[in-house]
Amino acid sequence: MPTSSGDIETGPAAPADRAPHDERQAVRHDGRRAVRHALIRALRTAHTPFAVVLALAAALRGLVMLGYDTAQLYWYDSFTYLDTAVHLKPAGAFHPAGYSAFLRLLWPFHSVELVAGVQHVMGLGMGLMIYLVLRRNALPAWGATSATLPVLFDPAFARLEHAVLSDTQVTFLIVAALTVLLWRARLSVRGAAAAGLLLALAGLTRTAAVPLLGLVLLHLVLRRAGWRPVVALALAGLLPLAAYAGWYRHHHDRFALSGSDGVALWARTMTFADCSVIKPPAEEARLCPNGTVVDAASEYVWAPGASLNRLPGDRFSHNELARSFALRAIAAQPLDYVREIARDASLAFAPTPVRHPLRVSPALSFPQGSWDLPAFPLIDKVRTEYDPGIRGLSSVEPYGSLLAAYRYPGVLHGPLFGALLLLGGLGAIGRRRTALLPWAAGVFLFLGPIAALDFDHRYVLPAVPAACIAAALGTTALWRTLRARRPTRVP
Repeated sequence: MPTSSGDIETGPAAPADRAPHDERQAVRHDGRRAVRHALIRALRTAHTPFAVVLALAAALRGLVMLGYDTAQLYWYDSFTYLDTAVHLKPAGAFHPAGYSAFLRLLWPFHSVELVAGVQHVMGLGMGLMIYLVLRRNALPAWGATSATLPVLFDPAFARLEHAVLSDTQVTFLIVAALTVLLWRARLSVRGAAAAGLLLALAGLTRTAAVPLLGLVLLHLVLRRAGWRPVVALALAGLLPLAAYAGWYRHHHDRFALSGSDGVALWARTMTFADCSVIKPPAEEARLCPNGTVVDAASEYVWAPGASLNRLPGDRFSHNELARSFALRAIAAQPLDYVREIARDASLAFAPTPVRHPLRVSPALSFPQGSWDLPAFPLIDKVRTEYDPGIRGLSSVEPYGSLLAAYRYPGVLHGPLFGALLLLGGLGAIGRRRTALLPWAAGVFLFLGPIAALDFDHRYVLPAVPAACIAAALGTTALWRTLRARRPTRVP
């Protein structure tokens, strides 16, 4: 009832006023519930196979963490990375500091086991990105899931994830860059900048990835992606590299990312160089083959009798001279250079993985046993500064026996890798232009290290995810093309 002139008694009318509001709330609630149920149904149907695969891959990595009492440490790469993480500055020889910067982020925890754990998560992340980008490009769930299997279940990937080495990080960054580049048909400026930064970080992790930036820029230009994405990718990629090179120059008086490119290329030429053909000047002639023979090009870097290692001073102090000799040798004997690259590349496709060099065994399984660390001052230094628990690796029972029983057929390494490259290439030159970029990236990541130094089974692994993406896209394109060409039956 009215209480005074102009006042309105709102109590009795309130339920009627609230009714439309309650109905709207109920509709919104029902809508959210319907969306939630739809998502659950989608997850239970389309994505269930991949969810199972990812769970199994996570279980495998959990078993690896339980099956070994610490992370795998290699002399001398692992300890160089860890030492650089503590004393952050660009190393003068092989390794840029990108991986050491990652290790520095984890330094407060003083645990190489944590490093391995984070890298196992990166391995799972690579599988997830491959799946998502393929689904985004209209592949069926089974096809996208199949493309993740080599990355998620090959022991070589799981073992490298468990090691203090840069391989997992550089591969993760490359897969992330490809995911961004392939996510949309038309690359945005923001996406281009993100991809450029990821490629720069990959190059600062391992210099073999640096030319990928140029490869992607060329791809964007040829596809007429527009000048804004091209400029954004170039700036986001080149500025970090230039900044690092300036930092390197501050410490080593040379505008570069590392100080070993010339030494590596010189070692590559030692498998074919003929100085009677090259005719080098007197100073470079000291680097001619001197009769020392080893079983792989990379071994010349370390062979005490090799001509470079007989010069006074540290081998890397002759990097400029070695590069000059190597370029002269390649210019004088280009066919011999290509032949050596082809010969070493063929090792990747062998049904039974080849030991190259002979002192190295391919990582086809999970070993059992104990492996002590050598006695070097650098190891003691890193143990004191980074992780007091650093020690040799030992397998732990009963998990070690379970890992040893795990079988991943060796034939899936060489022949499967060849099939992935072939299918990706056929798709790239056919009707699926999207396959061209990951296929070209995979081929470059495979051949680049061989051309720059030597073949190594480790160096093949960064090419595998890109090859898987390209093969999945290419196979889908070929299948759809064949189906479209089938004659239509007339009833």
